Amino acid sequence: MFLVMLAGAMLRRRSKALMAVVASFVGSATLFCLVLVCMAVPGQMTEEMQAYGANLVVTDASADGSGMPQSTVDDVIAAVGAVGTERHATYRYETVRVHAASYVLAGMDPAATEAIDAHWTVDGSWPGQGDAHDVMVGRDIADLMNLSVGSTLEMSYHGADEAGDASASGDSSSKGTAQSDILGTDDLSFRVCGIIDTGGEEDSMIYADEAVLDALGAAPRGTDAVEFSLSADDAGLGAIVDSINSRASELGASARKVTRISASNERILSMLNALFWIVSLVVLALTLIGVATTVMSIVSQRRTEIALRKALGASRRSLSAEFYAESALYGLAGGALGVAAGYAVACVLTDKVFERTVGFSWPLCVLSLAVAVLVAVLASIAPVRRASRIDPAVVLREE
Repeated sequence: MFLVMLAGAMLRRRSKALMAVVASFVGSATLFCLVLVCMAVPGQMTEEMQAYGANLVVTDASADGSGMPQSTVDDVIAAVGAVGTERHATYRYETVRVHAASYVLAGMDPAATEAIDAHWTVDGSWPGQGDAHDVMVGRDIADLMNLSVGSTLEMSYHGADEAGDASASGDSSSKGTAQSDILGTDDLSFRVCGIIDTGGEEDSMIYADEAVLDALGAAPRGTDAVEFSLSADDAGLGAIVDSINSRASELGASARKVTRISASNERILSMLNALFWIVSLVVLALTLIGVATTVMSIVSQRRTEIALRKALGASRRSLSAEFYAESALYGLAGGALGVAAGYAVACVLTDKVFERTVGFSWPLCVLSLAVAVLVAVLASIAPVRRASRIDPAVVLREE
């Protein structure tokens, strides 16, 4: 009987019922879409920020500056990988002499470095894997020596002490400066395959595959630095830094965050979260107003019916239950349609704007429906109270 009364009330006022459903539909669709997008964006932002360089650097902390052995590098990579998805690149720094001036040559894995530092502006190309003939030079060196892509650069091995000390201490001011020591090997010719322009200390360095170090006759040493691009928040980065530094004497390595990258990532995500909550509150407020206005209109149209039922003995509780149930049905119908529409819009947005796919979340669906029903019921509290205070004698006398 109760359901029949509800269905009859809704069918007799189809236009008002539709308005309430539309109000719930708009709110549910907007919120469901926002939540799905906000679930996808942090992952996208983290991946995008990873393309702007390392956010964690582990450097050699051994007393003799001999570099980290491969076992230590493997341990560090395993520890960082346990925190989140990571990409890494290893570096070995040696001092080379170019035209009587000393510069730091960074031996690297070109593919690994390119994957982390994809934001570098490189005029030309990166050295090939295992290429012992091509090098990349920084913009400052290229301008100083009038080098261009394809030019020949003559270098000789100068020694590892200055380079190793600079890399371990993180002091970039010593890189690319002239030294007085001229002892070393004979000059060898290399082709400049690319010119790096970053606006940072890389502009005064030379980069090449580690095969170039072997060609120059550099003595075998361990790894001076490992740069990581780690998909972790600032707290996660801090935890892994503390973990590695607590074992610094055992590992012979120390770690530090690259705050420029991690802080930028955290700041952008915080702004997005703040924007999400502001928009969500506005949408909920508008939904409340829309449903409340519609239910208030329905109560006004049904004043005579409500008065007659009260005169016949209907209790306030039964009248309130009917209106609350009717509002809940509006919220449920609007919420179901809103979830479907919100998911469709979220799929389009994540595909076209963020180039990602987003899956349907059943827990979020249930939560959205519950919120839609709750908002609709809350919005009907004031109209229901007004209906419960209707005086049958006054209303029926007017009729």
